[in-house]
Amino acid sequence: MDAILLQILNGLDKGSAYALIALGLTLIFGTLGVVNFAHGAIFMIGAFCSVTLQRFFNLSYEVIDETQKDFLGNPLKVKTPYVESWFGPDVGGTIIDWSVPLAILFAIPVMLIIGYVMERGLIKHFYKRPHADQILVTFGLAIVLQEVIKAIYGANPIQTPAPEMLSGVAQLAEGIVYPVWRIVYFCFAVVIIGGVFAFLQFTTFGMVVRAGMADRETVGLLGIDIDKRFTIMFGLAAAVAGLAGVMYGPINAPNYHMGMDFLVLSFVVVVVGGMGSLPGAVLAGFVLGILESFASTTWATTTLPGINQIIIYLVAIIILLTRPRGLMGRKGVMEE
Repeated sequence: MDAILLQILNGLDKGSAYALIALGLTLIFGTLGVVNFAHGAIFMIGAFCSVTLQRFFNLSYEVIDETQKDFLGNPLKVKTPYVESWFGPDVGGTIIDWSVPLAILFAIPVMLIIGYVMERGLIKHFYKRPHADQILVTFGLAIVLQEVIKAIYGANPIQTPAPEMLSGVAQLAEGIVYPVWRIVYFCFAVVIIGGVFAFLQFTTFGMVVRAGMADRETVGLLGIDIDKRFTIMFGLAAAVAGLAGVMYGPINAPNYHMGMDFLVLSFVVVVVGGMGSLPGAVLAGFVLGILESFASTTWATTTLPGINQIIIYLVAIIILLTRPRGLMGRKGVMEE
């Protein structure tokens, strides 16, 4: 039972990232009908928002410390972060330590702006084009963004440690310990997912968006500028993916290709959950994350070598053969 619980926790950890990215993808597809292959790059940019803020907080200047000497007896030059000189060692040190959670405040406006520019500058010109054209142009955009990040930050992964208070392990049960930050990430994902659903369900803006997803033409005939609201939803979807990337940094050090690593799997999650179904995307994200976790155990990889690499695609094939519209997709979507 301990091993099963541990694998479920591992699955919820990765499933949280799948669910958040798939949620954003489904928001875009459900509102705009666009297959956005640049969404993984948005996840990557979110992760590098935390890298950027961490580097900013660690900007420092050199001072001569008379209390420290080198082997010749000369005073040493010590680097002091500007943040510590402005706010004091204690407060400044805390700000540096909590740079990843604080990056959420930095990432939200950045991701909203990137989403708005991306939609207004490029995506809107492909609304009425075939999905193949949308895939090609957004995939090309993803490659461009990936190479820009590589040119600025380099090709090597960059560590973004969690706050010291949240970097240890928690005792969940007798004999079961689990990294605190992974638990924090799962709770964070639940809050974000709950917030998105609450926004769509209980606000006037969200209800209009849901109506537009169901019947765009009728909502437009009522005099509502549904296109403007859908543009805002594109920015919101970008913010969700970006925040997922910010908080994932301490789990997997940000690198320029991490967006591509999650992109294909996230699209599989969207298709399995049902194209355009927000609950389906979330459910499929967590389910496939747990299945991948169990398939990565020593017993599974020894019995069926390579099963951890194909389990998600195998499940997707089985589900789509038996239910072409996915787990919770609307009738008529992806089936004749």
